[in-house]
Amino acid sequence: MAERVILLHDQRTPALPIPRPTTAAVTDGRLLDRFRRPLRDLRISVTDRCNFRCSYCMPKEVFGKDYPYLPHADLLTFEEITRLARVFLAQGVRKIRLTGGEPLLRKDIERLVEMLAGLSTVDGTPPELTLTTNGSLLKRKARALRDAGLQRVTVSLDALDDAVFQRMNDVGFPVAQVLEGIAAAQNAGLAPIKVNMVVKRGTNDAQIVPMAGYFRGSGIVLRFIEYMDVGSSNGWCMDEVLPSAEARERLSQAFALVPLAPSSPGETAERWGYAGADGRHDPALGEVGFISSVTQAFCRDCNRARLSTEGRLYLCLFAERGYDLRALLRGGASDAEIAASLAAIWGQRADRYSEIRATLPPETRRAARRIEMSYIGG
Repeated sequence: MAERVILLHDQRTPALPIPRPTTAAVTDGRLLDRFRRPLRDLRISVTDRCNFRCSYCMPKEVFGKDYPYLPHADLLTFEEITRLARVFLAQGVRKIRLTGGEPLLRKDIERLVEMLAGLSTVDGTPPELTLTTNGSLLKRKARALRDAGLQRVTVSLDALDDAVFQRMNDVGFPVAQVLEGIAAAQNAGLAPIKVNMVVKRGTNDAQIVPMAGYFRGSGIVLRFIEYMDVGSSNGWCMDEVLPSAEARERLSQAFALVPLAPSSPGETAERWGYAGADGRHDPALGEVGFISSVTQAFCRDCNRARLSTEGRLYLCLFAERGYDLRALLRGGASDAEIAASLAAIWGQRADRYSEIRATLPPETRRAARRIEMSYIGG
């Protein structure tokens, strides 16, 4: 087993300088980065707080009771988030995902959903509006979120076995309450629901087949995610990564699977459908997905940007620093000036960490001060 090294990361590192906008950087909604990847997906973190302490995201030894979370005045207001979202949509974004931390901890989150639901893409259509949650507050919030305009949710759930689940969330939260939240979301019409399971070898990999069996035929898409070296505090080591190929092999021993085509460009999950008696995909049985950022990088199709709780723009989940858009907002910049800055930032984007991870010396990977997932969302 490789040595576990947990680094403490100060989220308040200096922002990257925003490149000077040029006439060429001002676009009409067709931004492309250096690898000609478009900007289509914006993930907005609305809080850096969470009520779980999952070891792969917010381990207790780092995020203890005295951890210095961002003060409220540093957070983007709902009005600021909506303004930035409008600018992003005008530059080609079609999908907005609210994340955290745990986004349902943000007071009056339904009001933000309603504000974002009233925006439009460059095509004049409403943006796809989704939210990722640990499910702990979903039973209470599902109906109000749907009424506000949220279209669907993704729920993080790493085990069905209650003992395993409580060990992983590390706060003793029962799995039954998350399952009740998922049911409430289904009843409210927040569909299709996706459930994300981060798989750690030796921790919850025995839950792969039980999880699949539970959600098979339910209309809910279960996705298995390789344990990633996101952030600097989770003590990641390759020994705990269960490759998606192995997870799929285990699953195929219990259920017949057939490959499915991607549902959209830039999709992170490789799709597999449950086969019926005729050996072909049976839509009634549903499908599963495998997100393989460690063993099968998908950087070449990545069309996502991430906006932190305090308005930093990150161009990669594995980034170390971001661009301070809040300074533009609160410094009097016009929407056109913000759009020009965004075009210049995206135009010089060349991030592809997952593709080059294997080529980096171990000491380089350990020394990196990547931003925490709880700060910019998954």
